[in-house]
Parts: sequence; C-alpha cells; structure tokens
Amino acid sequence: MRTAASDLELVRPDSLEEALCALAADPALRPIAGATDLFVEANAGALRGRRFLDLWPLRELARIEANGDMLSIGALATFARIARAELVRARLPLLAEAARQIGGLQIQNRATLGGNIANASPAADSLPVLMVAEAAVVLQSARGERRLPIASFISGYRQTALADGEIIAAIEIPLLPEGAQRFRKVGARAAQAISKVVMAALVGPVPRVAVGSVAPVPLRLRRTEAVLAAGGSLAEARQALQEEISPIDDLRSTAAYRLRVAQNLLESFFAGG
Repeated sequence: MRTAASDLELVRPDSLEEALCALAADPALRPIAGATDLFVEANAGALRGRRFLDLWPLRELARIEANGDMLSIGALATFARIARAELVRARLPLLAEAARQIGGLQIQNRATLGGNIANASPAADSLPVLMVAEAAVVLQSARGERRLPIASFISGYRQTALADGEIIAAIEIPLLPEGAQRFRKVGARAAQAISKVVMAALVGPVPRVAVGSVAPVPLRLRRTEAVLAAGGSLAEARQALQEEISPIDDLRSTAAYRLRVAQNLLESFFAGG
C-alpha cells in the first residue's frame, strides 16, 4: 500500500517478503519502524529521504524468543517490550536495564532495538550492551540473509554495513559467560536525556567492557579488559581506558568530564569484583 502527503511517500508492505521485494526494486526507500528519529529530523528540517518503507506492521520482526542457547530479539521489538520480557530479564538483564532508561515511556513504546542500531549513534544506549553480549545483527534482503557481529556492523559515525536492499531483521545474542552484568547511563537528568557517557560491563572471570559517547562509535575496550583479566590494578585499568577512548567537548559535556566519568564507572563496576 502506498500513501502520499505533500512530497512524502509511505510504502506499507503486508509481509516481510513484500517489504524485501519493494527494497530490491527501489533501494532509495528508507526503512522506518517506530519513527522516533524521523520526527526529530522533520522538526529540525533535516529529513533524510522523502520515500519511506513502513515496517511497523510486520509483527514477525518483533518476536523475542530463545533458539537453544541463542536469544533472538526481532528488530521491531520495542524497548518497552524488551524491558518487560521474561526471556531478556533472565538471560540479559543488562539489556532490560538499558531499555528502561532509553527516553521516556512514550519513546520506549515506539522506539525499536533495530532502529537504535541502524541509527548508529555513538550515544545509542543499546550498543555498548550488545557489544558486551557479542551480539550478531541478522540482515535480510531479497538476496538472502547474512549475519555480522555488532562491532563490525557499526562502521563509522552514524554509519553501518547495511547494504542496499537490506533491513535489520533480528539481533542474536549467545549466552554470556559467568559474571555480574552492569549498566550505567550518565545524562543531564534521569529520563529523556542523551547519554554523556554510557557503559556496560560483564564482571567476572572473563571481563568485558563497552562504552558509548566517548568516541565516534561505541567501543569495546579490549585493552582495558586485558588488564582486568590479567589481574591488573584498577589504576592500571583506568589508564588503559584513557588510552582507548577519545571523548570530545560538545554542547552536552566536556572531554575531561567524560573521561573522568568513564574511569569512575569502570572502577565502580570492578571494585571488589
């Protein structure tokens, strides 16, 4: 189904197959779902694209299910559903906690995990969690299906490895190693704030740490992890973190503040752990 308003056009497929065929025929179509970023762009007069493919009705892309040891979350799963889902809370409480802190209730009821990933913001709250979880992004097109590690999918500042004709279909998350899961978002207020620093971690025999808002892309801190895994001190871990990130001054914060907050979060996560 196609509808038009002014010079904007909306294509609303009735099935995933129809959506993929529409994209194959016209790769210029921009896939949308919850459209939370779309309205921000429109209000700012910076709308990217004039023709849109509305995936919101495709409920098969909103499933949350377990396939053996793999947790599969459909790209259209909203953060409200993710926060409530028993499977997520049992297997990846880190993601459930992040979902509860994204925007406000209205945003959580519309914003989708796939949209948060596709937007590829360095401040996206879900991305450090998915990096710690070593998630894979499932991509579908009329040509078939492929999987990419989340760290490979984010290719640059607001850039992804999404090819023409592809959509994000799901996110697959394997079981995490033993350890405590930690998440913290630091912003100007408790809700409706873009992160100044966002960090996720697995505290245990195999430490993992990822952080957002401190570089052009969210980062998995491999050197910091190596220091922690080798039994290094927290002071050494703080120094390793400093060498891995590249925060900047902007309207929301300063580079010095972001560095200090990231170091303090790291220490609070791993002190005694």
